[in-house]
Amino acid sequence: MITIFNRKELYVTYSMSEQAKIRDKLSRSKTDYYVKTINRMSPSPFTSGIRSRTCSFGQNMDFNYKYILYVHKKNYEKAKYIINK
Repeated sequence: MITIFNRKELYVTYSMSEQAKIRDKLSRSKTDYYVKTINRMSPSPFTSGIRSRTCSFGQNMDFNYKYILYVHKKNYEKAKYIINK
């Protein structure tokens, strides 16, 4: 089980297809992973309503979502090897 205390960041991307390919490689090798998805356009408690004020004018829509892939610390080297081959 991957928790905040035993995980290590493996990969960060803004591409849905790229993160899907990496997830597929990790799944085929039976390596557990966790994906955190961040919507960069959604309002947060610190910038509430920013999206409603600015809309998406001038924003590159390819960078709306950020995908962070984590693996267990003990599987980090193995996972790094798997995604790079």
